[in-house]
Amino acid sequence: MLAILVIAVIGAFTLKDYLSFDALRDNREALIAFRDSNYLIAVIGFLAIYVAIVGFSLPGATIATLTGGFLFGTAFGTLFNVTGATIGATLIFLAARYGFGEKLGAKLESSKGPVKKIKDGIDENQWSMLFIIRLVPAVPFFIANLIPAFLEVPLHRYMISTFLGIIPGTLVFTSVGAGLGEVFAAGETPNLGIIFEPHILLPILGLSALSLLPILVKAVTGKKDI
Repeated sequence: MLAILVIAVIGAFTLKDYLSFDALRDNREALIAFRDSNYLIAVIGFLAIYVAIVGFSLPGATIATLTGGFLFGTAFGTLFNVTGATIGATLIFLAARYGFGEKLGAKLESSKGPVKKIKDGIDENQWSMLFIIRLVPAVPFFIANLIPAFLEVPLHRYMISTFLGIIPGTLVFTSVGAGLGEVFAAGETPNLGIIFEPHILLPILGLSALSLLPILVKAVTGKKDI
């Protein structure tokens, strides 16, 4: 886990010029030419880069998502983006868990008072809480990757909730990336704040509210998460 933090800090200073909108704009023709002549290799290479960016918490995840849309279109771009992000998030989840997550989880489990009550509350509603932290745009992706590792969330729940939970937001940015050709032609920059516009944000918040429904049902029926 320490190695990931060190690489993340180094990457923040050394890769910001390479994983940027300007770099994508300046190299767009070369990227398209490579994709057209080596599609499978382009997909594999893109996935590897996306996994590395997320797995090592490097800067450029948003640019990578835009690139996925730009190179592969909205449908396949979303699939590749979500797959790469899920694999990368799983790697950092495992690193955090086996780094110091198990010890922290055991400490939280043996604690008493408010801390133990909060952990128990999350444990009993894991599916809902996992989807909420993925769906709500205000929760940083890096934080959403680490919290479950410290709370002893099962790996399968983490992976499923990550893959499905990031689809809405990823779809939005991938679609923006798919339209970058027109943006480049006009000499403009993409509107990355689009996810906070009402017609985009409200449906996502609606999904977040829907994920709270099981908590309300269990509060009434007294049943625990399965």
